[in-house]
Amino acid sequence: MEFSTGENTTPPLVVDGVSRAFRTGRRRITALREISFSIRSGTVTGLIGPDGAGKTTLMRLIAGLLVPDGGTLTVLGHDATSEYLAVQGMIGYMPQHFGLYEDLTVQENLDLYADLQQIPVRDRPGRYRELMTMTGLAPFTGRLAGRLSGGMKQKLGLACTLVNPPRLLLLDEPTVGVDPVSRRELWAIVDHQVREKGMSVLLSTAYLDEAERCGEVVLLHEGRMLGQGEPGDFSRRMGGMTFLVRADTGRRRLPERLSRHPLVTDAIILGDGVRIVTDRPEEAGELARTLSVSGSEVRVEPVPPRFEDAFISLLHRQKGDQVQARPEPEPLTSAVSGTDDEVIEVRNLGRRFGDFHAVRDLSFTVRRGEVFGLLGANGAGKSTTFRMLCGLLPATDGRLRVAGQDLRVARARARSRIGYMAQKFSLYQGLSVEQNLRFFASAYGLFGSRQRDRVRWALERFELEPLRNAVSGELPLGFKQRLAMAAALMHEPDILFLDEPTSGVDPLARREFWHRINTLAESGVTVLVTTHFME
Repeated sequence: MEFSTGENTTPPLVVDGVSRAFRTGRRRITALREISFSIRSGTVTGLIGPDGAGKTTLMRLIAGLLVPDGGTLTVLGHDATSEYLAVQGMIGYMPQHFGLYEDLTVQENLDLYADLQQIPVRDRPGRYRELMTMTGLAPFTGRLAGRLSGGMKQKLGLACTLVNPPRLLLLDEPTVGVDPVSRRELWAIVDHQVREKGMSVLLSTAYLDEAERCGEVVLLHEGRMLGQGEPGDFSRRMGGMTFLVRADTGRRRLPERLSRHPLVTDAIILGDGVRIVTDRPEEAGELARTLSVSGSEVRVEPVPPRFEDAFISLLHRQKGDQVQARPEPEPLTSAVSGTDDEVIEVRNLGRRFGDFHAVRDLSFTVRRGEVFGLLGANGAGKSTTFRMLCGLLPATDGRLRVAGQDLRVARARARSRIGYMAQKFSLYQGLSVEQNLRFFASAYGLFGSRQRDRVRWALERFELEPLRNAVSGELPLGFKQRLAMAAALMHEPDILFLDEPTSGVDPLARREFWHRINTLAESGVTVLVTTHFME
């Protein structure tokens, strides 16, 4: 995605040897280590990296909101440290949590940001019409921002950022937590700004399919720069190293077994097979002969490489060991074997809020040990359905049976067999990791040695031991999600509800979560999950 800017070859952003560290208690955390790169004018440049790579810190430094410990940042010809006010007046910056005023309408939010940007009143109507048409928000200008869906809020945030079109636009994970349709709409807006306005864009994202849409990408890991270039350049290096494997053995078991093979650096379920990445080019026939899976016939076919393959391969080489999550040594002890029982039964389910139907005439069943997905755009009713299934919200219509209990009369008994992980981090942000685990263990009726055993299990299994005394609200998103999942499993539930468990987390964290989900299902736990990742 690139726009020709004629003779203007001056980079809109030059980062030269930038470092930044923070102190948390007695710990010194280095967020960035001597980062250097520049971006091309009229291009979308992707800032790609796992949680904790330093993407948000770098965005804040560029925007003049932080001061680097070393190095320089030149933004549109100005020093972002000494001339930060000039820089802030020339750029647009949309952080992860953009400051919409939810008690104001869409129009009032636009007016507020136009006032802050000191845009003449006579110039506003035309710009508003353009932004509202571009975002599809024209019919909703009188609606309160707090009553918009997640995707609509993101589009409104982007519209407010673009009220005064900047030469350089910084977008910190603008599509996190929104459905695939809204993601496409947001990208169409960015594409329009680049093509029609000649805008330069630096965009961080957790979705690696989006990275492939960028003109260039800058790769970060643990505060270090791994490389810069066009996404296709990274993908082409993976020629002959990506395959789809099918076998007679159970599909959930296959990725873990394949990941132990010395040639395999990545293995993820895709469709009816498992997509693998090898550490060197291989012939499919030879590879099939070496991939022995419990005597089952293994079928291997080459598939085209993706940018994600190159990214995971780079991280693998950086870490020096396999990035695939380690297997859990034992299943939950309360899980019941067998997969024939219908543990969730939904018949003609409905939920109204006044005249608004959030859920209407929904019916399905889920068997023990299944991983069952609820897919839909923002506002489709997924979270409302989850809350009803967990006994947190009564149904208006229909019948619900969960874990053998009718939720109309036995919600408390059903909840004792359910684990629930909410879409947004819902633990106590002011408590430490260990304090949260102990609190939730107590809430589930675990005390004494049983509580100590389960807390120890959670800290070890979810690799939270080094962070046991860290304040939960200050954890990176991936670790917050680990902690939330651990809390939901403290009482060894038969059924686990996961509402967008991997929203906004990096590819390594997503692989880790799905490994845990498959392991739980193998042990007989039933898992219901909502997700925006279509794979």
